[in-house]
Amino acid sequence: MAATLNPGARTSDAAPQAAQSGVIVFDKVSLAFDDKVILDQVSFTLAAGDMKIILGASGAGKSTILRLILGLLKPDGGQIFVDGKRIDDMPEDALMAVRVNLGMVFQEGALFDSLTVRENVGYRLFEETDMPIDQVDARVREVLGYVGLGEYADRMPSELSGGQRRRVAIARALTSKPRILLYDEPTTGLDPITALTIDAEVVKLRDLEKVSSVVVTHQLRDAFYVAGHQAVSRDGKIEFTPAGPEGAARTKFLMLKDGKIAFEGGADALHQSNDEYLRAFLS
Repeated sequence: MAATLNPGARTSDAAPQAAQSGVIVFDKVSLAFDDKVILDQVSFTLAAGDMKIILGASGAGKSTILRLILGLLKPDGGQIFVDGKRIDDMPEDALMAVRVNLGMVFQEGALFDSLTVRENVGYRLFEETDMPIDQVDARVREVLGYVGLGEYADRMPSELSGGQRRRVAIARALTSKPRILLYDEPTTGLDPITALTIDAEVVKLRDLEKVSSVVVTHQLRDAFYVAGHQAVSRDGKIEFTPAGPEGAARTKFLMLKDGKIAFEGGADALHQSNDEYLRAFLS
C-alpha cells in the first residue's frame, strides 16, 4: 500500500463538525495499493436514517468504502468517522466497540453451511455477548419473523433458495440492533422477482426501523427501486408506495470514477444528468 498522505494529518477543520452531523463521514479519504489509486480525496456524509447507494464500474472502490467503514482497511490519508468517532487511526480493540453498531450483509449471504438458520442468525449474540440463550432465541425469532422466515429456524442453508439465504443474512445483520447497515451487492445473482423481495427488506429497514445504510451495487434496477419507493405501515400491514419528495431526499446516489466522486445526488438528478460518463453507465 502506497502511503501517499500522512494518516494522522488534520485534513479539514470542518471534519469534527461534520462528524457530529453524520453517522458516517469520509473527509478527503485517499487509498492506493502500490501504484493503483483506489480512492482520491473522497468526502461524503451519511446522515442518521438516510441511505447512500454507491455505484461505479468494477474496481472503482465501492466495496473498499465498506471495508474502510468497518475498519478492515486503513486509508493512506484523510479521516473517517463512524457514530462520531474517528476510526481511521483507531486500534483494533477500540474498533470492536464501534462495530457493535454496524451490521454487514455480504454479497453471497456468507452463511455457515454447517449451522442451522437459527444458529447463523444468532451467531453474533451467541459468540460475542453474555445474553442468555432464551433471550438470544427470542431475538432470532423476532428478526426471522421480520424478514418473513419465522418457520425456517431449524433448516440448513442448503435447504434455502438464494433469496431466502439473503434474507437470513439480513436477519443475522439485524440481531444486534445495529444503527448502521452495510450492503455489499445484496441482489447480485438473484432473478428479478427474488431481488425485489430483498429490495423490499432494504426499504423496510430504512423507512420503518430508521436504520442508516450504505448500499453498494451495480444492479441499477434494484438501486432505483430502493430510491424510488417507501415503506408505510398501515393497520398492521406494510405497503410499498412511490417515494414522495421527503422520502426521496433521504436516499442519495454516489457515483465513483477513477477514485473520485463523479456524482452525488438524488435519483432524479442522476437521471437528468448530461454527463457522458453517467449517461453511458445508466444506458
